[in-house]
Amino acid sequence: MNRIKSILSLLLGIFMLFSCQEKSSKKAELRKSILSQIDEIQGDIAVAFYNLDDASDSLLINAEEEFHAASTMKVPVMIELYKQENEGILDLNDSILLKNEFKSIVDGSPYSMDIVDDSDDVIYSKIGTVVAIKDLIYSMITVSSNLATNVLIELVDAKKVTATMRTLGAEKIEVLRGVEDQKAFDLGLSNSTTARDLMMIMKAIAENTAGTKDDCEEMIGIMKDQQFNEIIPFYLPKDVSVAHKTGSITGVHHDAGIIYLPDGRAYVLVLLSKNLKDFDKGTEQLAGISKTIYDYIIKTD
Repeated sequence: MNRIKSILSLLLGIFMLFSCQEKSSKKAELRKSILSQIDEIQGDIAVAFYNLDDASDSLLINAEEEFHAASTMKVPVMIELYKQENEGILDLNDSILLKNEFKSIVDGSPYSMDIVDDSDDVIYSKIGTVVAIKDLIYSMITVSSNLATNVLIELVDAKKVTATMRTLGAEKIEVLRGVEDQKAFDLGLSNSTTARDLMMIMKAIAENTAGTKDDCEEMIGIMKDQQFNEIIPFYLPKDVSVAHKTGSITGVHHDAGIIYLPDGRAYVLVLLSKNLKDFDKGTEQLAGISKTIYDYIIKTD
């Protein structure tokens, strides 16, 4: 009997060894494939991938490099809003006055948003009226409304947003200000992030540690209604659900999200870029990296 147990233990050990070697080989092939795709992109790229069903399955490429956060910083603002509601500081069902005058973090001088530079023109017709905070959150994420963002970030305080991100394991992300603060931009005072930090933030939402379970589910629901789908979801099958947030400025195009497969599996993916020589081509190439990650996942048991 002891001999049989020993043989079974040996066979199990051999199986596990070969299984680990096969997994390691697949990961090495994935890295090689993605690095090859990155080499084809004229710009600087960072990738962070985390398998939510297997903590040992992750891939980080240039993940500690800092990038202008662009509109990806709107996810931390959303998390902070839900956090402050749980602390009794505000009620997301309340309504607030929608204004279009903000203060520069440099000297407090006023500036306003221009409808021409925003992705949400509908909201400008509501300036001077009261709007539900939850409606502003929805616009901030799904259509990346800069006006809604500035109203909300002023409400919660940018410093508190950054502090909350530290508690989620995001060590470098900096949320300094709202959008279109030209004086701050000219001085290099911009919101910044790393691929790793956005991965940690999305992971926290997916695992219900960025707030209560109900809050995280609400945030995921909002991000699933994202209207800009040129990167992570672009080449994926229609039955794959993606909760994500994009961000773009000149030469920069990002996407960070949680990808849900029909079989119940899920993973986090962050794709950051800067110094893109050809924005449209770079965007399509980033979408190709997303497809490579997806293909890897569906072939992994």
